This record gives sequence, C-alpha cells and structure tokens, in this order.
Amino acid sequence: MTLTPAIADFDAQPMRDRVVLISGGAQGIGRGIAQSVLGAGGSVLIGDLDTEAGRACIDEWKVGQRAVFRRLDVSSESSVQGWIQAALKTFGRIDGLVNNAGIANPDIGNLVELTLARWNEYLATNLTGAFLCSKHALSSLQESHGAIVHIASTRALQSEPHTEAYAATKGGLVALTHAMAVSAGPAVRVNAILPGWIATDDWRKPASRRAPKLSKQDHAQHPAGRVGTPKDIGDMAVYLLSAQAGFITGQHFVVDGGMTVKMQYA
Repeated sequence: MTLTPAIADFDAQPMRDRVVLISGGAQGIGRGIAQSVLGAGGSVLIGDLDTEAGRACIDEWKVGQRAVFRRLDVSSESSVQGWIQAALKTFGRIDGLVNNAGIANPDIGNLVELTLARWNEYLATNLTGAFLCSKHALSSLQESHGAIVHIASTRALQSEPHTEAYAATKGGLVALTHAMAVSAGPAVRVNAILPGWIATDDWRKPASRRAPKLSKQDHAQHPAGRVGTPKDIGDMAVYLLSAQAGFITGQHFVVDGGMTVKMQYA
C-alpha cells in the first residue's frame, strides 16, 4: 500500500465548476483573488462600489459568462441581498464567498479627533459588510458545502500609530472567522487571510493603473525578498476555497513575506 498520494490527486484546476463571490473584487487584492479563481477554472461574481472598475474587469478578462459584475455596497443589507440573488439567478449556486471589501486607508488620524461617524463607517464597511454577505450567502453555501474566506490584515496583529478603527475591524474579522467556523461547520468552512504589504498600483482600473514605486529597501525588508502582489493573496484564497483545504477551518493565515516574524530594532 502506497503512503503517498497519486499525482492524479492534485487538481490543476481546483475551482472547476465552482462559483465564488468576491466583494471589493474590481481592484487590488479583490481583483487578484478573482483572477486566481478564474485561472483555477472557477466562475466569479465580483461586487464593488466602483462600476467603472468592475466593467473594466469584465472587458479585460474576456472569459465570457464565467465572470459577472454587479455594483455592491456591503454596508447596505438590501444591496447585499440583491448581490446574492444575482449570483443565484446567474449561476444557480454559490460555492465560495470572499469578504474582501473594505476601506483601505488604515490611517484615521488622532484618536481624540476621530468622529463617531468615521469610526462607524469603518465598522459598517470592513466588518458589518462581511457579516451581511456571510449571513445572506450561508444557506446556499451550506447546500454546496462551500467555504468563506475573510480578508483581514496583519494590522489585526500589529499596528502603527493612528490606525485604531482599521485595526479594530480587521481584528474583528479574525474573531468572526473562528466564531463562524464553529457555527457553520461542518457544512461550511471559514478561514481568514491576513495580507501584509501588497502592492496594488498596477491592479487598479485602467484610469488609475500605474507601476508600483518600490525601492530595493522595500523589497529587502521582507524575508521573502520582495513586496507582495494581489496574486499572492489570490493563490492562497483559491487553496482555502478548494477541497484541498478540506480539513482547515477557523484559522487565520498571515501572508506577508515574513515581515511579522522579523525582529526590527531600527
């Protein structure tokens, strides 16, 4: 009896015939995840506030009916419900959900001057949005024995000054991950990815796209030798969404080129 898996056990297209919903999927990390899912044989419904960016994705990908865009405001329950219904109408099923939408700017200024309205804006988009999308997709994911991936941040574990609202929402996503994994299992697996420094300048809509301005020092401070790309997060998301990660749930995975394990005194 062989103790090693056969080559045939490794699927080159682990998302084949799978439908994945990606919030904030038109630019940056979300776009990288969508492209990785498509490359792995899956279909995607991307949701984003930026209609121009969403339509540009569909035009550039040229994968026919495997990619669909719908405008989405994750802080609005009616918008989320419409997005979920659009997925079911278009594809007839949901196999994966990636909660990526969020306010990307971590610097909210001095805590004493932070308004309650601004604090609540971060909560509504970064954390409540993930709750709403998960809530309304869950029954379909249970039917398909699917998976959820929350996109948190290494800022859930470490901070710079003046990032309280952002860090709190990303830390909340990590806690939401293990709570949901216990509640939704075994039918649905739930995990989180904590990206580090990911250069997204060349993963934006055409009007805003530009080459990243990164120095040798920027790359060198990463033990992996470079700053990350959206594809790095996309490849990890595909793994967690696929059957290859069938024994993994309730976990959070740091994908940061090793920065959080490097001791720095300067």
